[in-house]
Amino acid sequence: MVKQIMLVDDESSMLALISIMLKRGGFTTLEASDAFTALSMLDSTTPDLFVLDVMMPGMNGIELCRRIRARPETARTPVLFVSAKADPDSVRVGLRAGANDYLPKEELYPGLLQRVRTLLNS
Repeated sequence: MVKQIMLVDDESSMLALISIMLKRGGFTTLEASDAFTALSMLDSTTPDLFVLDVMMPGMNGIELCRRIRARPETARTPVLFVSAKADPDSVRVGLRAGANDYLPKEELYPGLLQRVRTLLNS
């Protein structure tokens, strides 16, 4: 069965790039350009994994991750942050918010597919 991954990033070019990478890796994707859209999508679907940006207007990825964890149907769904903020404090905050892993955007290739597969197999 093909795994479905929800991508949330306010940068359309990054959203498209990550989607292409995941589709080439054999996954299907759901895409949201902001946290509010992502949360509304969760009313009708439950993805197998989330890939979230940290810095987004309105509601950032940290708060979105907390809300994902607060929902019973997604409380255990793996969350991967992909962010330009890669300093140790940012990583620590992301993991404390409930993320399973944190990938700096500069390590997107080849790190993305490796980490997604690891999270889905754990």
